[in-house]
Amino acid sequence: MVPISPSPRPARVRPVAEPAGVGLVGFVGFVGLGVYGAVGRLGFLPYPLLQLLVLAVGTGLFAVRRRWPRAVLLTLAALTGLVPAVGPATAAAAYSVARRTAEPRPRARLLAAAGVLLVACATVAGPRLGPGSAAYGLALGLVLAPTAVIVPGLVGTAQGQQGRLLRALRERGDAAERARRLADSEARTHERSRIAAEMHDLVGHRLSLVSLHAGGLELALERAAPELREEAVLVRRTTRDAMRELRRALGVLGPLARDTGPDALTDATGTRADIEALVAQSRDGGIAVRLDWTGPDLDARPAPVRRAVHRVVREALTNVHRYAADAHVTVTVVHGGAQVRVTVRNGARPGPPAPVEELGTGRGLTGLRERVELLGGTFEAAAPASGGFRVDAAVPTEPTERAEPAGPAGDLAPGRSLRGGGPDAPGPTGGTAPDGVGPDGTAPSGTAPSGVAPDGVGPDGRRTAEVLTLGFGLAALSALMVVGTAFVYAAQPSGRSGPAPLPRVGMTYGEVAGLGVRDNGAVRAAATGHEPPRPAGTAGCVYPFNGATERRPGGLLIARYCFDAAQRLIAIDRFDVPSVRDATPWEIP
Repeated sequence: MVPISPSPRPARVRPVAEPAGVGLVGFVGFVGLGVYGAVGRLGFLPYPLLQLLVLAVGTGLFAVRRRWPRAVLLTLAALTGLVPAVGPATAAAAYSVARRTAEPRPRARLLAAAGVLLVACATVAGPRLGPGSAAYGLALGLVLAPTAVIVPGLVGTAQGQQGRLLRALRERGDAAERARRLADSEARTHERSRIAAEMHDLVGHRLSLVSLHAGGLELALERAAPELREEAVLVRRTTRDAMRELRRALGVLGPLARDTGPDALTDATGTRADIEALVAQSRDGGIAVRLDWTGPDLDARPAPVRRAVHRVVREALTNVHRYAADAHVTVTVVHGGAQVRVTVRNGARPGPPAPVEELGTGRGLTGLRERVELLGGTFEAAAPASGGFRVDAAVPTEPTERAEPAGPAGDLAPGRSLRGGGPDAPGPTGGTAPDGVGPDGTAPSGTAPSGVAPDGVGPDGRRTAEVLTLGFGLAALSALMVVGTAFVYAAQPSGRSGPAPLPRVGMTYGEVAGLGVRDNGAVRAAATGHEPPRPAGTAGCVYPFNGATERRPGGLLIARYCFDAAQRLIAIDRFDVPSVRDATPWEIP
């Protein structure tokens, strides 16, 4: 076997920051402009130019969040306390950073620090850039912290944990598949080693006989025909060299003495007497087994066919001894003209089924499949619906060379050693781990470091779901930011306390109208013909409805506000006018 040098471990390269998507940055900036416009339309936007400049700075910081994620999130949280329109950028950054951070404690501390920093900045900026007082600035910070930091951070945490869980499950499945392939490959290698031992025993025995007869022929020809003695010497030496080369060639397949002892294969292996001996041994071991043989004996068939029949029966009966010793077993051998079909069928166990931990690995069956398929036959091993287990092998009586079967058992490709090594073998000596992880467990250049997943991983469906989540989530959180900001600003008192001031002489018409004094046509009609003379210099009077009061039955108190030509209030008069009242039904004569 040619030794294979392990693959070089890639150098650890510090991943560089990937450029943020222009579309995502533009979308976040557009949503921030939407919040800016909504708050301004409601009339709660002090220093609009300054807030617009801060919004542009926050959008630019969001574009470099992958290079300095923690610093960018904290800075955006501070800017959100000053300008609520930066909230969408902060929410998107909190989602991204929380989703990419695997360690729970650093993530929780970062989100908490960002929330506290936002509340502190909003409280300090309240009297200057906010609602007008530190208390209402604190209220604004408490409204913005959940919508801009806490909720997006929790959503990002859930998304990140889901992605890491899926990757871990995928890696575990790939590792289990690689382990199964290695186990099957080991079983194939073990079976080939046993085949090599059989070849050494049987072919080597034949070559030894040829060498022995060649030596005898050499001695006989030395006296009878000396001119032919060299030919006999050549045959003996060639046989010896063939024996040596056979040992050297088969030595790479495994230990040659593996099948020595009482189970060593002989020329009688696989014949009817041999199979009957195996069945008798199982009966002596307490197994209820019956042999059904159809057709002639196998003594005239090639040795590989007989050895395959022997191996199938012996392995199947060994499994019965291990896992179903109290079941009934039937061994059926049908020898036809073109193939030999061997079937070993055991019924279900009378007692409870075998525990899972007592079940085997299936490597023996994998080895049998390898042996039978190399001869051009077919092999099946499965549990029927009626219970028990069934092993069925069909071996051609005249085996032909056949390409190695391709299947799920980790087939050996050209260029790979029979022991499962080589540049294409799974495991630490070749290839890469799933999901873009290098052989040393580090991420390749251009990906996120350990514990951090890149923003755009996953299939197209997952990527689309993440984009929709980010879009709709930002829209909903932005709406909550606008509502919360408007609520805090509207709850701030205007600074005026006590009852509203009353109109007084000297006010302008606009000031009086601002206090709710408006002319009413009905009150003016009631005062016509009953009002006192207007003061000198009056240009017009106003008769408000809120100045008319029924002070006594049949009388209505009316207030009159008279203005001069300069729209200045010059007189406030109150007088009574008669009121008209319909008689009640019982007063009608």
